[in-house]
Amino acid sequence: MHGEYKVPNGKLVVVDLDVEEGVLRDVRVAGDFFLEPDEAILSIDGALEGAPASTDAAGLAARITAALPESAVMFGLTAEGVGIAVRRALARATEWSDYDWQLVHTEAQAPALHMALDEVLTAEVAAGRRAPTLRVWEWASPAVVIGSFQSLRNEVDPEGAARHGMTVVRRISGGGAMFVEPMSTITYSLSVPDSLVSGLTFADSYAYLDDWVLGALGDMGIKAWYQPLNDIATDAGKIAGAAQKRVVGTDGGPGAVLHHVTMSYDIDADKMLEVLRIGKEKLSDKGTRSAKKRVDPLRRQTGLAREAVIERMIDSFRTRYGLTRGGVTAEEMARAEELVRTKFGTAEWTARVP
Repeated sequence: MHGEYKVPNGKLVVVDLDVEEGVLRDVRVAGDFFLEPDEAILSIDGALEGAPASTDAAGLAARITAALPESAVMFGLTAEGVGIAVRRALARATEWSDYDWQLVHTEAQAPALHMALDEVLTAEVAAGRRAPTLRVWEWASPAVVIGSFQSLRNEVDPEGAARHGMTVVRRISGGGAMFVEPMSTITYSLSVPDSLVSGLTFADSYAYLDDWVLGALGDMGIKAWYQPLNDIATDAGKIAGAAQKRVVGTDGGPGAVLHHVTMSYDIDADKMLEVLRIGKEKLSDKGTRSAKKRVDPLRRQTGLAREAVIERMIDSFRTRYGLTRGGVTAEEMARAEELVRTKFGTAEWTARVP
């Protein structure tokens, strides 16, 4: 069995192993990390040898930590990262490079249609009828997108939204509200087979699926990192937030994961405060006094046009994993439009949590 895991802000860990009579055998850990002294790698292998195959990542990490000499120094490597790589091997997880990725980047769409396309395309990946997909959104109008479980009245000021022509829609994933203006927002979705995140906890999957965009930002001169649970941050502040939805496969088949991210290219913070009801408690748990200070847009940090940022992100993904330009099929679009009519465009769905 073979498993790989890239430690967030670190290096790649590779594990090869067998399982005999319910325990790990012939464990070999490798990767492009740094480890001193040399013999510490044997301590890691030895700590995993004979471990019950049912041991979770935390338990495997504890075995490694206990076995390492006090003088051991790990750089780009963590005991937890090794444990996750083992769990991915046991779960027979797939890797990014196992797939022929498809890019969907089309004309601007209405907010409710974007919500529907996320659901439809991810369901198609779960059914095996669509390749894993990176979809870059273009917005036809300004919007507030609230999370699946958020209270409409608690999150949105209806008068402010109406005054600024904001459409309010509800997405299928959890998380917080998104304030969207078409030329000030960069949004993308990943619709991926659930095997890509096999062996990862829900929290770890966020970091794993965000790793490519951290690399893309780094290529643009921005040092960014994953900030649990679902933010992408820099020294200057938050620049993006992510959300996920797990889709169960039909007839017991494999499922899929929707992972979408909204990045702030620019922002009218005064307008945002007139539209969103951002409570003091939410601000205090971020360690800030003002909502205006919570987000630091990409425009200021890169000096690049929005279109240039998007193209660099796409190029970075293509360089790492390969990417073929595709589109939404007529059947997929028809299903999405029907979902707008029956679900995402209805008051019942938008106010399902009043």
